[in-house]
Amino acid sequence: MQFSVYQQSHIGARKQNQDRMGYSYTRDALLLVLADGMGGHAHGEVAATVALQTISLLFQQQATPYVKKPEQFLQQAILAAHETIHRHRQVKGLSETPRTTIVAALVQHNTAVWAHCGDSRLYWLRDGQVLGRTRDHSHIENLIAKGLVTEQQRHTHPDRNKLFNCLGADTLPRVELGQGALQGGDVLLLCSDGLWSMLPDLEIARRVQQPIVRAVPAMLQAALDAAGRRSDNVTALAITWQGSAVADPRGKAADELSSMISTEALTQQEHSSTIVRSADGQRADLFDDAEIEKAIAEIRGAIAKSSQLLK
Repeated sequence: MQFSVYQQSHIGARKQNQDRMGYSYTRDALLLVLADGMGGHAHGEVAATVALQTISLLFQQQATPYVKKPEQFLQQAILAAHETIHRHRQVKGLSETPRTTIVAALVQHNTAVWAHCGDSRLYWLRDGQVLGRTRDHSHIENLIAKGLVTEQQRHTHPDRNKLFNCLGADTLPRVELGQGALQGGDVLLLCSDGLWSMLPDLEIARRVQQPIVRAVPAMLQAALDAAGRRSDNVTALAITWQGSAVADPRGKAADELSSMISTEALTQQEHSSTIVRSADGQRADLFDDAEIEKAIAEIRGAIAKSSQLLK
């Protein structure tokens, strides 16, 4: 498979960048993940980092070279990330459990399956049109859906920052799934609310008609400029899907070619990942694989018990 990929994050006007992003891939599968640590709770950046590490580890274990049941994988991986965050609190003796939003996409066989909790978004775009996007797990999104407030009130309503779903809360998160059949040239954009809250959907769709290596930095700068001194962390991870076949590179600019990845030469056992460092470039090994495995085993046991009770 072949795709172009570009990611970027900016601290904005905040004292710390709590956004995390990254991607992993094998010969036949690509995982994209973005998390936004929740600033209203301590150590949001830790929750975001642990979530990425857990989901990436599971991908590396199960993508051989593709994931057999993508919807089930994303659901269980996100629940495992939630459990790992709680385990981290216990091990480190934190006074409260860190929290984070999450959005993840798994691309294989020309199909994208995505999942999210919270208000970090995924956009599926084609020819300047939004074919689909995640719906925020927020009170304001519910009010808009019910017709109680207008779209124009999204950025001014007093409940605009209230979420009812995330990782690290006292209850299990509700993982919402979506999917789409990709065509060559389609764009998947994962972003934190620091970006989408400043740029309307139509503007995002218009901007990604240019190569993502140029579109992503331009969108981040536009969001920073629009927010000014109140800017949140702004983060985006985007791919342009080329498909299973290797595309002809002729006619592409040097910056486009630099962002293009082909997995054709990988063996079934090989994988590559950017999910090894935090957004500020420091090592992010907060948990070793053994601890993550323990959390994964616990959440699998809980899922199995729940399944038995439903029978």
